[in-house]
Amino acid sequence: MRISVPLPQAYRLLNHGPTVLVSAAHAGQANAMAAAWAMPLDFDPPKVAVVLDKATRTRELVEAAGGFALSVPCSGQAALVVALGTETGKSLPDKLAALAVPTFPASETEAPLIDGCVAWLECRLLPEDGIQQRYDLFLGEVVAAWADDRVFSGGRWHFDAAPDALRTLHHVAGGQFFAIGAPVDGKAPASAPAAADPA
Repeated sequence: MRISVPLPQAYRLLNHGPTVLVSAAHAGQANAMAAAWAMPLDFDPPKVAVVLDKATRTRELVEAAGGFALSVPCSGQAALVVALGTETGKSLPDKLAALAVPTFPASETEAPLIDGCVAWLECRLLPEDGIQQRYDLFLGEVVAAWADDRVFSGGRWHFDAAPDALRTLHHVAGGQFFAIGAPVDGKAPASAPAAADPA
């Protein structure tokens, strides 16, 4: 079930560095693309940063609409992530329909949210023309956030208690990903390193 995430906790949806799907819509046109370079920037109000190349159709829609969404895909969607990152909205104008990407509407912007993901952040663009043009870096204020309660509740991710297909993806290169791994308790006492073999 999709649950609302309190805005001061929205940064936790991205803090572990997952690949995201960036979507935007304007004047009846919508598009989405994969992005590995996205991160949280602040708590309250929550802000995010994402890199959008000048050649992308999604960037054009973000600039025109003044808003965008980030959907956090899971391991079960790896093929979809590669397709959205490979196909361009400029050569495939109705990419979402052509790839049969399931979406649902956002609450405050036109940006479509990608169904089947494990988290979603709806963002209002914070226009910073200098860094957008020079570095392709876009800033957004999160205005709404949700997560799949099978893997996120109480302000925390719980991947260890869910099917592996719901683990988030982390891009390496060339269409290869790692899924988020096992949790490590940073509060537990550290164990002594194993002794080196004298042989």
